[in-house]
Amino acid sequence: MVTVALDTMGGDYSPDEIIKGAFDALKKDKDIKIILVGNKEVLEGRINKEFSDRCESVYSSEVITNEEAPVAAVRAKKDSSIVVGMNLVKEGRADGFVSAGSTGAVLVGGQLIVGRIKGVLRPALAPLIPTEKGVSLLIDCGANVDARADNLVQFARIGSLYMEKVIGIKNPRVGLVNIGAEEEKGNALVKETMPLLKECCDINFIGSIEAREIPKGGADVIVCEAFVGNVIIKLYEGVGSTLLGKIKEALTKSIFTKIGAMMIKSSLKATLKSFDASSYGGAPLLGLNGLIVKAHGNSKANEICNSILQCKSFKEEALSDIIREKMKKN
Repeated sequence: MVTVALDTMGGDYSPDEIIKGAFDALKKDKDIKIILVGNKEVLEGRINKEFSDRCESVYSSEVITNEEAPVAAVRAKKDSSIVVGMNLVKEGRADGFVSAGSTGAVLVGGQLIVGRIKGVLRPALAPLIPTEKGVSLLIDCGANVDARADNLVQFARIGSLYMEKVIGIKNPRVGLVNIGAEEEKGNALVKETMPLLKECCDINFIGSIEAREIPKGGADVIVCEAFVGNVIIKLYEGVGSTLLGKIKEALTKSIFTKIGAMMIKSSLKATLKSFDASSYGGAPLLGLNGLIVKAHGNSKANEICNSILQCKSFKEEALSDIIREKMKKN
């Protein structure tokens, strides 16, 4: 049984969509237990009798908002849903924690409360993103805006471990985001990082990857600092939702397009689903002593459910232990 603590107070659609996602996960997997963390007036009486043996509530009295300074908020609001949830992981009462709340607070809380694995310089947010060939790991997408070259080298190593051990890709291809394929291109950080990655004999480094090659599956692990990574994932999501809207608009334009849409409905639905980022869950904060998953702020039940199910895979593969052993060797 894998126990996941869930922040029910964070996100644009909390608490209803968050709690619905929890119940969806409980329906899908009998080996998951969930601890709902949030205000008593929100959670009291919300647990269905059907799940009473695998779901419980832990009450918190405070909420950290996106407008607050993360470090100050985590230190001041000891009874916030984020801090309480992370302490459940630290104390061993939960195997993982999922939150769609303040990204800054999750990042700060992860380091201050759960703590970094010894040897890890900076934890990184690393979501899976859909590609033509399946999925790729984008690392880092929001945790380290001012990363150094040695940070990016660690991201490459950690990301490679993740894709091999959790996703099952042997010898995953690692690419460094750049503005061209040539080695002489790039900013100072890219130029400093490139030779260091080329010297890494424990990863399959393939060199630079341009942004247009990412959706084509040009690399299994896409390495960058958080500013670039966040721009990539936000653009990815924006273009995806826009194209989906345009496709729907085109297919419902006339009686003839509607008939055509009915004929390709099942095939089209499967294709579009494979490019739905929410179906892959949230972004784990890799490099911590415990499992922390940051879901999108606009997450609905589907992404929350998949983020919870993610935690089971991470726990079963003992990802934190694998990273810990890797850090001892480097």
